[in-house]
Amino acid sequence: MLRFVTFRIDRGALTAMITQGEDLEAHVLHERGWTISAIARHLGRDRKTVRAYLSGERSPGERKPAGPDAFAPYAGYCEIRLNDDPHLWGTTLLDELQEMGYAGSYQAFTRALRVRGLRPGCERCAAAGVPDEFAVIDHDPGAETQWDWLELPDPPASWECGKMAHLLVGSLPYSGKWRGVLAAAEDQAYLIAALHQCCERLGGVSREWRFDRMATVCQPGTGQVSASFAAVARYYSVLVNICPSRSGWRKGSVEKSNDSAAQRWWRTLADGVSPPRAQVLLDQLSQDKFDARPRRRPDGEKVTVGVLAGEERLRPLPAAPYPAVIEDFRQISPQALVSWKGNLYSVPPGRPREQVVVRHQLGTATLDIVTRAGVTLARHYREPDHAGAVTRADQHVAALEASVAEARALRGAGPCHRKARRPPSQAALAEAARITGGRAGEATVTDFAAWAAAARPLRPEPGAAPGQPARS
Repeated sequence: MLRFVTFRIDRGALTAMITQGEDLEAHVLHERGWTISAIARHLGRDRKTVRAYLSGERSPGERKPAGPDAFAPYAGYCEIRLNDDPHLWGTTLLDELQEMGYAGSYQAFTRALRVRGLRPGCERCAAAGVPDEFAVIDHDPGAETQWDWLELPDPPASWECGKMAHLLVGSLPYSGKWRGVLAAAEDQAYLIAALHQCCERLGGVSREWRFDRMATVCQPGTGQVSASFAAVARYYSVLVNICPSRSGWRKGSVEKSNDSAAQRWWRTLADGVSPPRAQVLLDQLSQDKFDARPRRRPDGEKVTVGVLAGEERLRPLPAAPYPAVIEDFRQISPQALVSWKGNLYSVPPGRPREQVVVRHQLGTATLDIVTRAGVTLARHYREPDHAGAVTRADQHVAALEASVAEARALRGAGPCHRKARRPPSQAALAEAARITGGRAGEATVTDFAAWAAAARPLRPEPGAAPGQPARS
């Protein structure tokens, strides 16, 4: 009896629910005429539990829920979102559900997605496969910052940046901290401006910068740093490392950061968001979500990305960015305004639809609007980007009002008479006299007899033979 009790306790301690084998054994013994009490003693289970499995109320391998399903109200929304976008990250979808009130954990959320089969498969991506091996590279604190451009397709139409938006991403591989800065283009001046702003968000400058073979940093064919960017590197006192050709894994930290920015931020960005607001949302996401990611030290201690980022030995950033010059081509509107970065700046009137260049040197507070020939039309203080400001100089306003008033007066008089007589003015005659040495405007007198002799038609003398010369 003692051995039987011990056996029952051991069997009951193995698992809290009946296994498939025990369920099969219980059904076979019940068919052989065993009572529920005997089966329960044999399996070491409670009689009510055995009775529930034999009656079909419970099934092996299916755990009874401890309470109401917290995911059920959100299942429909998740199904719609995943059908619309099968590659939507689970963390991104969880962020949306948490804003709607979902209080479950990430593990419970992903389990609910798997159990319900809400994520459809993608045969195209499954056929592509993934690499079999991955390289792991150790980095010292503050040793390196990895940089890369992330091209974001289909930006909101209000951004007026074409088919692609541009995000410069900088990542510290030791801690995993990363930040991104939106830029209007990927030329060198915009690269320098974005580098400075991104270093401000990272907290300083590392000892080395790593790039892929950007044409604005090096010669793509050889990997040699260009002379123009070498001056930038000297300004920030950093070494520039260029990744070998076809070796994107060498900067895997920033590549993964690009993936996170695209999936967690860009993929769900609404159409009505302005570039400054989008930048704020990205900064908040980076600080609140990604800096809180768990990490482990080599000794196994649990920390976060933010804790490791505080250990990065970064140098202070220069007070002002490298003085590169941004040049963008723009067109003057009929209202004598030039649009640049979400603001309007005035120019003198009389040049509608003319192509001009907007120049701004990084670190200064002004911008110049010049013609293609290099003539400066206006200089204004730069307004905050995409503030919707209209900056007009007083002299430009006065000149535009005078031009409009003159145009209205001419419009009231009607168009010019195209057949009216307009002889040369005295000023024109004086200029012509200067050119011709005083002969301009003098009347020319021609002797009529000489003119008649020259204009008289040649005719033969009366009675002259054919072929005889005519009389002159």
